Amino acid sequence: MIDFTSRPDDSHDHRHDDRRITRIAAPEGVHPGTGYSHVAWGTGRFIAVSGQCAFDEQGRIVGEGDAAAQARQVFENLRRCLAAAGATFGDVVKLTYFVTDIAHLPAVREARDAVIPADRLPASSAVQVAALVRPELLLEVEAFAVLPDPPVPSVGG
Repeated sequence: MIDFTSRPDDSHDHRHDDRRITRIAAPEGVHPGTGYSHVAWGTGRFIAVSGQCAFDEQGRIVGEGDAAAQARQVFENLRRCLAAAGATFGDVVKLTYFVTDIAHLPAVREARDAVIPADRLPASSAVQVAALVRPELLLEVEAFAVLPDPPVPSVGG
């Protein structure tokens, strides 16, 4: 078993103690995945981020027909949603990709790799779907994250 327990580094924003999240790329007897961890778990507050599509702040589609542009916008939207909960990509334990064509996955992975370092890859699933909410959309990504429990206030301290 390879244990990639997250450890803070200087290259990304890690406001939280990431040692509370453990990622295992290849549990014993399981073939290693490429670009994801098979298992990730943590202790703390659970955050679910709904599937994000390539909409800008005004609701316009970014990158119509361009999977790479859409993926970058999706990960920016995920970043904003995580930030609203006080989280970062370093807190993510699971990503689910919904793509209209599995050929879009390299563009999705490139956008993901720009924001999540290789030693912190979350568990992931990719699903090809017949369609998304609008025909111009090529992908959607949802995220699950874990934040540390808030500190317990000391009494009479």
